[in-house]
Amino acid sequence: MSSLKAMSPILLNCVGTVADHSENSEPEVPFKNPQIHVKNPHLDTMEEDILYHFNLGTKTHNLPEMFGDIKFVCVGGSANRMKSFAQFIHQELALPGNMDNITDICEGTDRYSMYKVGPVLSISHGMGVPSISIMLHELIKLLHHARCIDFVLFRIGTSGGVGLEPGTVVVTDKAVDCFFRNQFEQVVLGKVITRSTELDVGVSKELLQCSSELDDVPTVIGNTMCTSDFYEGQGRLDGALCSFSTEDKLEYLRKAYNTGVRNIEMESTVFAAMCCACGIKAAVVCVTLLNRFDGDQISTPQDVLVEYQQRPQVLVAHFIKKRLGLIV
Repeated sequence: MSSLKAMSPILLNCVGTVADHSENSEPEVPFKNPQIHVKNPHLDTMEEDILYHFNLGTKTHNLPEMFGDIKFVCVGGSANRMKSFAQFIHQELALPGNMDNITDICEGTDRYSMYKVGPVLSISHGMGVPSISIMLHELIKLLHHARCIDFVLFRIGTSGGVGLEPGTVVVTDKAVDCFFRNQFEQVVLGKVITRSTELDVGVSKELLQCSSELDDVPTVIGNTMCTSDFYEGQGRLDGALCSFSTEDKLEYLRKAYNTGVRNIEMESTVFAAMCCACGIKAAVVCVTLLNRFDGDQISTPQDVLVEYQQRPQVLVAHFIKKRLGLIV
C-alpha cells in the first residue's frame, strides 16, 4: 500500500438535485466542529449513558481519557478491513509497538469492532443504513462524552461505479437517495423527518488534492447514491427477484449518471445526514469495484480487488499524515 508521487486527478462536474424540504425538515448545523452538536436534551438528564453495542459506558469507562485525543475517525463496513486499516495507519504514522498487537476495544460484543491507533479511531459499521445508523448514534455520543474537538470523520469502503473504470476512488460531493435527492428520510414516531445530506466541501477538496500527490489512486468528486438493497434496489439483474428488463436498468443508470451520480452504495445518506445534523466535518471515500453499465457481478480477481480496496485507505492515510505535519 505504497503512496508516493503525483498523478493528475480526474475531476468531474457533478450537479446533484436539491431536495425540497418539508415542514418536518431539520435545520442544518454549520461545519464548525470545535465541539459536536448532539441534538438530544435527554442526554443531560441521564445518570449513565450505556453505549450498548460498543460495550462502553460513561460510568464504566473514562471516555475522555480513552478517546479525548481523537482527531480522525474512520468507519467502514468490514471488521477485518477496519482492523487492517488500523494496522496500516499504525505503520504509516510510525507509532511505537507492534501493529499486530492492537486490540479490539469492543471485543465484549460481536456487533462492531473498534481500534484506537494514536489519534485515529477505526470502527466497523456493518452493511446498510440500519447497521451504520446504530453505530453512528453511539459513536457520536462517544465523541461527545469524550469531549473530542476538531476531528474529521470518514467513511471508507467499496461501491459500484456508474460510468467509471473499476478501481476509481469517489469522494462524495452529495449523498443522494434512489430518487437522486440529496436528503435522508427517517421515520420518527410515525412521521417522516427529512435531513440534509450535505458534506464538508473543504474536506472533499483537500482529499482531491491529496489524490494528486499519490500514484495509482485515480480519484473523482461525484454524487453517491445510497440504496436500501444490493440487488433490486441497485437495479441488478442477478438477484433472486427481478421484475425489470436490461433496458429498464440501463435507463435508470443513465438518469443517475446525468444527475451527477458516479457510484452506488448502502450507507452514505444516513452517514452524511447525521454528520450534517451534528456539525461534524465528514467525507465519504469509496472505491468502485465495477462499472454498472458493463454488468452486475463482481468478477475481478481477488488480488486486484484487494488492491482496489486499499486505495481509500491510502488516500485517507495521506490526508491524515498531511494534517499531522508528517508530509510537507
